[in-house]
Amino acid sequence: MPTYFSPGIYVEEVPSGARPIGPVGTSTAAFVGVAPDRNAHVGEALAVNNWTDFLRLYADGDQVESTPLARAVFGFLDNGGTRCWVVNVGEGGAISGTGRKRAGLDLLEAVDEISILAAPGFHDPVSHEALLTMAERTRTMVAICDPAPDIDDISTLTRVATPGSGRSAKPSDTGSEAPAGSGTGGGGGPVSHRPRQSDFAALYYPWLRVRDPLSGELVLTPPSGHVAGIWARTDALRGVHKAPANEPVRGAVDLGHLVTRAEHDVLNPRGVNVIRYFPGEGIRVWGARTLAAEASEWRYLNVRRLSIAIEQAIANGTRWMVFEPNDYTLWRSIRRDIGAFLTRVWRDGALLGRTPEEAFFVKCDEETNPADVRDAGMVVAHIGIAVVKPAEFVVFKLSQWAGGTETETIGG
Repeated sequence: MPTYFSPGIYVEEVPSGARPIGPVGTSTAAFVGVAPDRNAHVGEALAVNNWTDFLRLYADGDQVESTPLARAVFGFLDNGGTRCWVVNVGEGGAISGTGRKRAGLDLLEAVDEISILAAPGFHDPVSHEALLTMAERTRTMVAICDPAPDIDDISTLTRVATPGSGRSAKPSDTGSEAPAGSGTGGGGGPVSHRPRQSDFAALYYPWLRVRDPLSGELVLTPPSGHVAGIWARTDALRGVHKAPANEPVRGAVDLGHLVTRAEHDVLNPRGVNVIRYFPGEGIRVWGARTLAAEASEWRYLNVRRLSIAIEQAIANGTRWMVFEPNDYTLWRSIRRDIGAFLTRVWRDGALLGRTPEEAFFVKCDEETNPADVRDAGMVVAHIGIAVVKPAEFVVFKLSQWAGGTETETIGG
């Protein structure tokens, strides 16, 4: 309380006490791979905001050979992405390191804004495991895994791969390897190409045929860069709660494999997101699942990514509470600030419920913070949300009646 020594009018600014929790970005991607200029900024993580930036940093020369990394960055920007981080591992480089060696993925851990992770050109089991491990360790990003090129036998995408069950671990620069649709792997067993189960990763199939931004030729390229751009575009237009599917793939003129309905029936339950061609609509992403188990609550991409966004926003927006007195006033502030934030999320259509009370709850009181918890210097809040899941299956039931045809629509 200030001290006043003479008569007069004094004006004080009194804080309201409310500290709004703002949303976090969900559209910044990171790409690790081999740049057109193999020696450009090797072992550095640099931000790229447009195609001119990428050319200046990683393709500065008259004669440079295009790579999956270059096509991924171009596809990301072409499909709606606006900002990404790029790491060039150089010729023969690896995306993950051991011991004191810091490779591509290790350099990205210090970049907090990254929420999408991909390694175009690296599609072997070791690279997949590095991507999954990075995403699971940070819990702030989702990895996009690329399949091996020229897979014709889609059953290989339903079996988890090991280093000896697929093709060589060398990264692909052109996508012109021999087909991997049949035969056995290096270990003598059947060929396998699926990454292991993970709540923080997604797999897309098949490869895309695009016009190369450097050579102008039509080439096959991994889908991760274009898909990352679609994620960013969907986030900007609809929000992270919208499943990034049923969206056109800009720049794609053909597919490495035209997936049939029967093949899609096999791949979808295994968490493989298929890119399909539809007459009259073109090439579209037709799946929005993670690599989680079928029964997992995290099997849908939008559920996983929305949860990450909410967790990050709450963590950032409540940092002021650290070292505050752990009493009823603090608990009330937690309920107020988080409740106001989740109400805005509900109004955006991300949470299921006719009222905020149906969509979420925030509990922070004596029950969640007993004496032993307070003595340990902790404050605990329980938060529950009802996330809107995508209408992945739309079923029409037809029945005949005397006046004509009756149609019942069921969204599931």
